[in-house]
Amino acid sequence: MLKIRVLKVRPDKVDRLKDWLAEGMRRADEIRETFHNEGVAHEQGFLLSTEDGPVLVYAVESADYEAAKRAFAESPFPIDAEHKAVMAEVIEGEIPVPLLLDVRL
Repeated sequence: MLKIRVLKVRPDKVDRLKDWLAEGMRRADEIRETFHNEGVAHEQGFLLSTEDGPVLVYAVESADYEAAKRAFAESPFPIDAEHKAVMAEVIEGEIPVPLLLDVRL
């Protein structure tokens, strides 16, 4: 299952978000370890500049997104605690986006 979230980023926190995601790339082995715990296969994040401000598009691929979300919420891994803290700092809220196409094998 592919889950896409569209998140409004605080304009004054864009650099903080970019720094954190770059750190995630440097700490990819730690993130992969959390993937095993959560049942996640792949994550991607894209930062968009819009006329309404910066937006983070975050994609997560997992067999069971709700189980992955629960595992993340209860995660014992320090990098997950750091991720939660940074996201709480930089994200203003989620932007509801209607799903218009969902085709699977």
